[in-house]
Amino acid sequence: MQNTDQDDDGAADDAPQSAAPHTRALPGYLTERYQRWRASRFEENRAWYARLAADGQHPRAMVIQCCDSRFNVVDMFGAEPGDLFIVRNIASLVPPYGPDHNHHGTSAAVEYAVNVLKVAHIVVVGHSGCGGVSACHDMCAGYAPELEETSSFMGRWMDILRPGYERVAARITDEAERRTALEHEAILVSLENLETFPFVARANAAGLLTLHGCWFDIGTGALLGWSPESGFTPV
Repeated sequence: MQNTDQDDDGAADDAPQSAAPHTRALPGYLTERYQRWRASRFEENRAWYARLAADGQHPRAMVIQCCDSRFNVVDMFGAEPGDLFIVRNIASLVPPYGPDHNHHGTSAAVEYAVNVLKVAHIVVVGHSGCGGVSACHDMCAGYAPELEETSSFMGRWMDILRPGYERVAARITDEAERRTALEHEAILVSLENLETFPFVARANAAGLLTLHGCWFDIGTGALLGWSPESGFTPV
């Protein structure tokens, strides 16, 4: 039987052999940052982390955010550990409901958030200068044929936004305006797709869940919230 005894840092005495031989230890700068965080933030909040470990998570909201490294909803919303259940993916997209036995990371997270964690809110956060949205624009406009290849993971993911591109392209001719409008449209497509999940629709109809969308301008710090009555307006 494998020895799974652990030391105080949670490391196993008899570590399993990796099937990925080319991996390496954490880069030094990440190790240093972790050590500073553990000595300061973690130690100051050790009792709270102990409670989270014992009681599990009970977040009030799920946030779906882009992978972009330039902003973080944890900082933006002043969240503490346990506040938000966060999913990050390319362009903050949610695919339509599709139980086809393929891999669906975002859909699985939505299911867990609604059915298990019982979150009260799902917030889709888009942003300015989104590379994923720009890639969708270029693919649909014929500028990036490589993304049309069936082997392109990004292209097939951005197919989720293709109907949104068609709506935007039909009404906006200026390319710069079209790209920004597509960033807004991506949020609406995700909100529309969320409503195709039966468990989301049931929770929403029962008054147990609300859906929200907003767009963040990285350069100015402005946040625009979506409402069906007013569109995107400053928060």
